[in-house]
Amino acid sequence: MKNVALVGGGKIGIAITELLAGTGDYRVTVFDRDAERLERMPRRNVETRQLEISDARDLSRALEGQDIVLSASPYSLTATIAEAAKRARVHYLDLTEDVESTRTIKRLAEGAETAFIPQCGLAPGFISIAAFDLTKKFEKLRDVEMRVGALPVFPTNALKYNLTWSTDGLINEYCNPCESIRDAHRGEVPALEELEAFSLDGIAYEAFNTSGGLGTLCDTLEGKVENLNYKTVRYPGHRDIVKMMVRDLRLGMRRDVLKDVLETAIPITYQDVVLIFVTVSGWMEGHLTQESYAKKIYSQTVGDRLMSAIQITTAAGICAMCDLLVEGKLPQRGFVRQEEAKFADFLGNRFGRYYARGM
Repeated sequence: MKNVALVGGGKIGIAITELLAGTGDYRVTVFDRDAERLERMPRRNVETRQLEISDARDLSRALEGQDIVLSASPYSLTATIAEAAKRARVHYLDLTEDVESTRTIKRLAEGAETAFIPQCGLAPGFISIAAFDLTKKFEKLRDVEMRVGALPVFPTNALKYNLTWSTDGLINEYCNPCESIRDAHRGEVPALEELEAFSLDGIAYEAFNTSGGLGTLCDTLEGKVENLNYKTVRYPGHRDIVKMMVRDLRLGMRRDVLKDVLETAIPITYQDVVLIFVTVSGWMEGHLTQESYAKKIYSQTVGDRLMSAIQITTAAGICAMCDLLVEGKLPQRGFVRQEEAKFADFLGNRFGRYYARGM
């Protein structure tokens, strides 16, 4: 049985603990500063410890006896937890979508005796594994387009949106620059721009630039693709309202106010759907060809808990990567990119199967 430390006992932390501890193959210790959160954690093969995460040295001592540490905490704590993992010589995995945090982890991974695997959720995370697998079919690439959305099944407000995951992460995506490759040149584009419309299964959607979803694919595909981009999917009209708040009302400069507005006005929901849509075009046997991968995943009961689709997909992503690491199917030291996981290995994994079966 492997000892896993999980830092963060929120909605995603509960899902991760339910999945890992429920197998009987992992003994999970959950760290969080909030005693009420810890009370909601599953109990089988689980220990909880109330701890304020502020110093890497203190946390590294708390990680003694652990094999792996998983971070399901806000991106502001990423560097601290990763540094503690390096000091404690334990494997490190996280869910961060923050580009600068990932760059910090890459630096920490240099010369490390253990693996550092950031961005293990949905996007970044699984979307990179799926997209990179599609690119392998082509002799020469032209475009790689990645689209992901976590949406309410029953939208009722003007934003046509409900909170389904971290509000801090959502704001980060809406406000920070977005990496991309355009006409074979790597650069950054503004969030909330390049609005497009499309439909899937007869439902209309919009998509626009958001930060962090590409993961490390810019590094992996630079010099090999003409155009690479990631956009978040929403129902039509969402982007215009968000852009008004972020840009016109300048709440992008006052993120604490924006967070308060969103969490006060918009309820959470467990009745959601995760939409994944990847399109790759390029040359196969001398012909310009396009292939796509599309999947919808809905909320469902896991164990005895109703979990939202974004809970399931995010938790299943990091749990599958944890399994693949333990099984020796990922590098055992240094910085590990999501796309280093084989698509077939991921979907064949007991946690990756939540993606494989969709509904």
